[in-house]
Amino acid sequence: MRSLAGQVFLLQLVVVVLIVAATLVVLVVQARGDAMADARNRTLAAAQTFANSPGVVAALNSPNPSAVLQPHAEAARKAAGVDAVIVYRLDGITLTHSDRSQIGKHIIGPYAQAATGKPFTRTFQGALGLSVISAVPVRAPDGSVVAIVSVPVRVENVQHRLDRQLPVLFGGAVTALVVAAGGSGLVSRRLRRQTHDLGPAEMTRMYEHHDAVLHAVREGVLIIGGDGRLLLANDEARRLLDLPTDWERRPVLDLGLEEDLAQLLASDRPATDEVHMAADLLLAVNKRLTAPHGPVGSVVTLRDTTELRALSGRAEAARERLNLIYDAGLRIGTTLDVKRTAEEMAEVAVPRFADVATVELLDPVLRGEEASGATAGITEMRRTAVAGPDVDHLLHPVGSLIGFVPGHPVFAAMADGRSVLVRDLSTSISWRAQHPRRAQRILDHGIHSLLVVPLRARGAVLGTVGFWRASGSPSFEDEDVSFAEELAARAAVCIDNARRYTREHAMAVTLQHSLLPRGLPEQSALEVAYRYLPAQAGVGGDWFDVIPLSGTRVALVVGDVVGHGLHAAATMGRLRTAVHNFASLDMPAEELLGRLDELVAQIDAEEADAGQDRPGITGATCQYAVYDPTSGQLLLATAGHPGPAVVLPDGTVDFPQVPVSPPLGLGAGLPVESAELIVPEGARLVLYTDGLIESRGHDPDAGLEALRDALTGPDRTPEATCAAVMEAMLPDRPRDDIALLVARTHRLGPDQVAEWDVPCDPAAVAPVRTACARRLAEWGLEQLTFTAELILSELITNAIRYGTEPITVRLLRTVPISGSAAGTVIFEVSDGSSTSPRLRRANVTDEGGRGLFLVAQFAARWGTRYTPTGKVIWAERSLHEGATPGAEGPDEILLGQWDDTAL
Repeated sequence: MRSLAGQVFLLQLVVVVLIVAATLVVLVVQARGDAMADARNRTLAAAQTFANSPGVVAALNSPNPSAVLQPHAEAARKAAGVDAVIVYRLDGITLTHSDRSQIGKHIIGPYAQAATGKPFTRTFQGALGLSVISAVPVRAPDGSVVAIVSVPVRVENVQHRLDRQLPVLFGGAVTALVVAAGGSGLVSRRLRRQTHDLGPAEMTRMYEHHDAVLHAVREGVLIIGGDGRLLLANDEARRLLDLPTDWERRPVLDLGLEEDLAQLLASDRPATDEVHMAADLLLAVNKRLTAPHGPVGSVVTLRDTTELRALSGRAEAARERLNLIYDAGLRIGTTLDVKRTAEEMAEVAVPRFADVATVELLDPVLRGEEASGATAGITEMRRTAVAGPDVDHLLHPVGSLIGFVPGHPVFAAMADGRSVLVRDLSTSISWRAQHPRRAQRILDHGIHSLLVVPLRARGAVLGTVGFWRASGSPSFEDEDVSFAEELAARAAVCIDNARRYTREHAMAVTLQHSLLPRGLPEQSALEVAYRYLPAQAGVGGDWFDVIPLSGTRVALVVGDVVGHGLHAAATMGRLRTAVHNFASLDMPAEELLGRLDELVAQIDAEEADAGQDRPGITGATCQYAVYDPTSGQLLLATAGHPGPAVVLPDGTVDFPQVPVSPPLGLGAGLPVESAELIVPEGARLVLYTDGLIESRGHDPDAGLEALRDALTGPDRTPEATCAAVMEAMLPDRPRDDIALLVARTHRLGPDQVAEWDVPCDPAAVAPVRTACARRLAEWGLEQLTFTAELILSELITNAIRYGTEPITVRLLRTVPISGSAAGTVIFEVSDGSSTSPRLRRANVTDEGGRGLFLVAQFAARWGTRYTPTGKVIWAERSLHEGATPGAEGPDEILLGQWDDTAL
């Protein structure tokens, strides 16, 4: 009994005895109460049952009621287990009784209440002991009371059954006491083993030490059961975790902790110095499982590391800013577009550094021009980019020109070339003075701090970037300035690179446009439309040309120079000029490309000898086609260029097979082959560069099929054809220049051409001259008769005198397709000689030598072209008013050939 285990055993035994005794007392009292209630219920139920039984009223009205009712009363008594079932008449005469000697006697009892029709139950102390009696009236069919049924029972007759149960109850109590004593003994033995036979004093002292240590340490201690419930928490743990007052045995998931911390505490995962947030505290958590050395559960220690939070926060902020600088290097400057680069700058800063970012640039920077080094007097800049949620209605929109008042943070940043920090915008008078109403809306929106940083590159200020912070973010501080300047410096370099590219691109585009045709020349053979689209990556060297030739012929040219940039554009201009010069000599298509190939090879060789480090022209392509409207003939030569497409009048598309020579500069002196096609009137010739059919992910064959699909269909004008092709085939971001040339063919009708064969006899000149005058009269051009006769006389005479047969004269009447001019008349004299005439000024004493001079005076143009069988000397006369050589008439021109002083 001196040990704690013995005392616990004795205490348990006493508690069990008291519980058993109290239980017995309660059971006995409850049983007695139940016996009385049972007696009352039993007598009343028996009386009511007998009084309401069928036949009772009839038996009462019979001659001998006792003889009829007595057997039934005895049977009811035995069935109900009562002492008697007594029937009285209203005058007190007994009709039935368990004691037959009492039948017929008159008794006096408290039955007046029953006689009035109200049943009752009463307890009384009789001679035989405590009894319970119930009386119930018997009613006739009319509701009147005719008799009274009384049922008595002694309480001891009901209670004797309880007395039979008492031994069982006492036996159960003794059994329970024995079991409790045995259990207490087992518990005591287990307790002795658990306490190592420690006494109460030792246990008390150990508990006091445990409690003192548990609540005195500066680390929080938790003990969590295997079911995830919190079993123990010391004072420090309750403080650190801000536990509720009813924390004991609650699941840790229901304690309102941070989600990650609660998940760790509820799991069976151990942890070592894991850092978790608990409200505003930063906790280092260590967790160890108690199994298998103890019950299933875990022990957790918590250490407050909030004092390290400031340092770790600064380290985290530094790491985040380094990541932001790294991301800025990757995301800013992905394109060489000034506006897009400014947008990227604003997008990088929001929301990781600022809630809103704006970029303002100088107009010269947006145009690609050099920014001035002096920025003190600059008051206007253009808003180029804005990033941030729901600020479109607050700030100046993108593209607006903003004039800043003196003292404004942006004005000060531009003037001084340094960053301007405004911690509290509500106190900045100069900022509010710019636009008071707008400033108030900005403040109402929650924006409260501003940092303006100039964008400086290569010693020049390009603009400014403004960082804004709204409610929920701290105001800018001094340490934010250096970071913002670093971010702005990176963006400024990218913007300056984009500006320089914009300038060079604009120069290249200007050069390219200056070298490309600015309009289509008037001619009567082709109805022409074109499209030219430079590449997104830079200016290329694609070009096209429409060159009127003699005899109403028209040359169509499409070419492509390898590479992009200024060099490609300049090279394109050189080649285009060379093609124009060669075409003016009326060279055949194959000879022209051969000369062009030699020129490219010569230019590349000269640049290589000069040591110029630039890409060569070798690899350029060109296609040269000459269309003759008098015959419908198309002569075509190609040097490394995609072949043309021919859209017939019925809408079908054909890609004629034409010989393709190597690109320019690679011909190595080999002759260029040409092809001859006959094109019907109304057909459309489609010439293009490879940028139209070659794109990323598509081979040229697929591009040709796509072009065929775009061209196939009903007859369309060249303009509509160009629009349809570009809509169907234009890529989103073309990597190469695209040049497209569409020409619909026209023929000269028989009424526009006149031709005569001339014998090699001077006498034949007059008849031909007369026939030409007659045809001019038919055309309504009588005013040209003298000029035509003069020109033809000179040309035919030269052909007869210096040329060889056959000699042919052809007269052509042309009308421009546009209808804006009156047209031309072309005089052609061909012969079989290749001798070339040349213009010279005759001396005063010479009798001849003035024929070609007169032809040049009266014709708008004249020249010579060579054919496979000889040459053609042609002269062209315009029909519009004022096309005469001068104010002088033909006679004055003729007389002007002689010196009056010499006659």
